Parts: sequence; C-alpha cells; structure tokens
Amino acid sequence: MPASSTTSAVSLLSVAITFGPKVGGYTAVKNIDLTAAPGEFIAIVGPTGCGKSTLLNASAGLLKPSHGEVEIFGAPLEGLNSRAGYLFQQDALMPWKTALQNVAVALEPQGVSRREAELKAREWLRRVGLAAFVDRYPHMLSGGQRKRVALAQMLIRNPEILLMDEPFGPLDAQTRQIMGNLLLELWAADRKAVLFVTHDLEEAIALADRVVVMSAGPASHIIGEFPVPLPRPRDIAEVRLEPAFHHIHKEIWASLRTEVQKAYAQGEEASP
Repeated sequence: MPASSTTSAVSLLSVAITFGPKVGGYTAVKNIDLTAAPGEFIAIVGPTGCGKSTLLNASAGLLKPSHGEVEIFGAPLEGLNSRAGYLFQQDALMPWKTALQNVAVALEPQGVSRREAELKAREWLRRVGLAAFVDRYPHMLSGGQRKRVALAQMLIRNPEILLMDEPFGPLDAQTRQIMGNLLLELWAADRKAVLFVTHDLEEAIALADRVVVMSAGPASHIIGEFPVPLPRPRDIAEVRLEPAFHHIHKEIWASLRTEVQKAYAQGEEASP
C-alpha cells in the first residue's frame, strides 16, 4: 500500500540497542527518537563509536532494537528492510564480475531477466559517468570509480530509502567532492529519504536538509538537530564558501565539540 505524504519513511521510536546480556551488556544507543520524511536528506554526525552505524543497521533490519521500535512508512519493521538500499564505507563489489555484471546482479532477487538487468545496468553506469567502463573489473577501476559502481548497484533497485555509512570516507578530498555532487544530482532527480552517516561535519552540512548530532557513548543519544536552510541545488565546493554555511558550521560544532572531547578522553582512560 502506498504511504501517505504525511507518513515518515523511517521512524526510530524510543530505540535502545544493547550488545551482550540485557543486564551488564554494552548499551550502544538509548532513547533514540528520529524520523526521516520521504525525500528528506538527513546527515548523522557524532564522535567515533557513538552508534551512528548502529542506527543505520537498525533501520536496515540488520539489528533488532533491545527496546523501542523501528517503523518504515508507518509499519513496524520485521526482518530485513526491503524498501531500503545500503551503501557501506567499503565497497562489496565481486572481483570476478565486471562493472556491468556487478550492477546487474542487484536485480537477480527481483527475478529480472539477464538481458533486462544488463540494459538497466548500462543505463545506471551511464548516469554515474561510467559508460566507457562497463567491461572493467573492480581491480581495474579507481577508488572513486568503484564507489560509483557501488552507488549504481544500490540505486538500480529503486529503493525508497538510502542508508549510507561513511560511503565516501576512503576517498581523497577532491574525489569526495565529485561523489558528493553526483549523489546530490541523482537524489534531486528522484528524491529518496536518506540517512547519511559521516564524521565530516562540512560534508554533512553541504549535503543534508538536516544534521543530527549524537553524544559520545555508551548509551549515546541525540543531543541536537539542526536544519540546513541552504538553497538547492548545491555545489559541494561552492556552498562551503557561503557565509551561511560557516554560521551553521559554527552552531553545530559548538554542540559537537564537547562530545568529541568526551570520546577522546574515554579513549585515553582506556589505553594502557
């Protein structure tokens, strides 16, 4: 059944996730209330180890909350989230398959014929700027090109929700800007709900409609949500020069800085 325009694409309702026994285990996140509207781009930032990826895994159905509930378009999530695509920091391309085959294989579970899947894969590789590289194997591609293949592999399934975990983290600064602009271009053409995890606050502001800030762990929780009223379309490099960008950055960093320092101090205390 199609979701109504007022139904959130993703809702995390009083979510807590504890690893290990319920008593004495490690509580990664606690009291998480977060909603993403259809078509909304949300970036999640916070110190290392604060549970950002844990929230994505819960939204994907890879982790079941110890407390609370995950809803997808108003319905409780049971099992894997079939309406979401997940892009990890490290690509999961199959080294024995070409770029075309790696993208086309994403349609196999849907029963799409090989011919149709390859036609759609060619179109998606064209859209991500790799029309001339369809027959290349992953080891023949640069890091940025492999990330484009992974992006096409996710988007070819036409998911309604995009879950992205530091997807551009391993790339150099220039390639990250190129990939960021490509992502915004593809997202603007057919807006999906996006939960985008990053350690890079500038990247978060440049991409998102809203930036969510998490506290240091354990029992990490949301300490702030900041709208990003910068006009779209945006260019990643140019938007960072805007005075409004620096104002938003300063406001969010004032909230985030203390949590980063807490996480660093915890690491120092735990070191031998």
